[in-house]
Amino acid sequence: MEPIMNTLDQPPGSLAGATQIFQQYAPKFRRPDGQSLREAARAKGRRAQEIDDELERIASQRTSRAGTWEDAPPSELIAHILERFHQRHRQQLPELIRLARKVEQVHGEHPASPRGLADSLDSLRQELENHMQAEEQVLFPLMARGEGTSARTLILVMRMEDRHHGEALERLNELTGGLTLPPAACNTWRALYLGLAALCVDLMEHVYLEDKVLFQTATPIQKTEASHG
Repeated sequence: MEPIMNTLDQPPGSLAGATQIFQQYAPKFRRPDGQSLREAARAKGRRAQEIDDELERIASQRTSRAGTWEDAPPSELIAHILERFHQRHRQQLPELIRLARKVEQVHGEHPASPRGLADSLDSLRQELENHMQAEEQVLFPLMARGEGTSARTLILVMRMEDRHHGEALERLNELTGGLTLPPAACNTWRALYLGLAALCVDLMEHVYLEDKVLFQTATPIQKTEASHG
């Protein structure tokens, strides 16, 4: 069996905030005996260099931005989250659901088949869509106007939902055996797991920027915890 995830060459410490999120929300994705996504990509043959170059580009962009958002105005970070993550998730999940249904239909009898993955992804899509709409329609406009302190209860709800998203990633990890491909996996199966790897990193960075940076400007964690402790 061929593990294809620890995202790049390491637990993803070079991706802004991703190490903390991996540890907090999805520790099972760190498979010490596994093969990294980069190593798996390099083993794929002709397109390996293309995949490797794209991973390097993404990692370079994120590394160059690391630490910059803490000093940015909330409106700039909100614009980044909307463009980089909300739009991206809306593109990723329908395609991943389509691929998962195809893999389950064609390879349903295979011992490594991720049975139930498509339904789990669809549940995540619905939950994430509701979460993003609440942010876009109510929370983010308040925060962009500097009125985030009036939305403390909604921010608490968003933080709770972000924890649920982490639990959903753990479920995806369980269904896919840690994103482990069988030796003769078809191109659809490979595309599915590569797409899931990207979704996991994107969603965890998304959660980090909201919970640890954006929401912290309106409701510092220590104050929130003290008021509910």
